[in-house]
Amino acid sequence: MPLALRLENVSFSYGNGPLVLRDVDLTIERGEFVAIAGPNGGGKTTLLRLVLGLQQPSSGRVEVFTARRGYLAQRAQATIDAPLTVRELVTAGRAPRTRLLGPLVRGDREAVRVAIARVGLLPQADRRLSTLSGGQQQRAFIAKALAAEPELLALDEPTTGVDVDAQEAIAGLLQQLQAELAMTILYVSHEFGAVEQFVERLVLVRGRIVHDGPPSSLPDLWHDPSHAHA
Repeated sequence: MPLALRLENVSFSYGNGPLVLRDVDLTIERGEFVAIAGPNGGGKTTLLRLVLGLQQPSSGRVEVFTARRGYLAQRAQATIDAPLTVRELVTAGRAPRTRLLGPLVRGDREAVRVAIARVGLLPQADRRLSTLSGGQQQRAFIAKALAAEPELLALDEPTTGVDVDAQEAIAGLLQQLQAELAMTILYVSHEFGAVEQFVERLVLVRGRIVHDGPPSSLPDLWHDPSHAHA
């Protein structure tokens, strides 16, 4: 399979601080669904930001072979509280594919509608975000990322603040999107239990990659109570 991304001997630090990531090698093929987990401060979000080009490595090389990327950052409460409807939020996600000025053309409006439909929110398209449940809000943000028609979808803590049923529903939605659209999905979370049955690989990051393989092959140390928030 062609590659989606490759990191070779990548290290990273913020300014003159200690290394957040050290000697990371990682290859992900197109169409894979990969969970990236680890403790707070372990470098998993930094790894995602390096893949997206939001940070540059201190050493090593990052190569991404997919031109269109969608990014769901950790939710900002200010955005949820803003008087935005689902459709308005998702329309904002279309910006990378549209002209800088002028109204959306028919194709853009259809792409927004399709993105909302894919996450099952067409009945709520003109409702304000603040009136939706936590799980529905996260679906709206996923739709925003989908509006750009990405080949690579990166999600940072997509199930924070939602209940277990909503976490499992979101994980199932992502699996469905991967199957239908053949997109590469990177799912960063310390609450990866809901997605464990759906992902093909789990990459465990603690300053470096300490595990890369099927979730079923995860070392017993993961289940140590001291790593409950990994």
